[in-house]
Amino acid sequence: MGRGRQKAKATKQARDMKYFSPSTDYSALQRELTGPGSRASTRRTEPLEPVEPDYSEYADKYGDELDDDGEESGSRRTG
Repeated sequence: MGRGRQKAKATKQARDMKYFSPSTDYSALQRELTGPGSRASTRRTEPLEPVEPDYSEYADKYGDELDDDGEESGSRRTG
């Protein structure tokens, strides 16, 4: 098949896909998304926000190395 025919066929297929609009069965889509035996309104089992890890043991261990403003104590390097 020559390049002209190949391009025309590809253009025709692209146009067919672009303007093809099948009817959508929204109830079947809802059943598929909710899964078998599930209700449409499912409860979330995971928390909405991630849980902050407990850093208290590290604060006790390394807390004396920091000043009150959160900066490291000791000599400062300049330059």
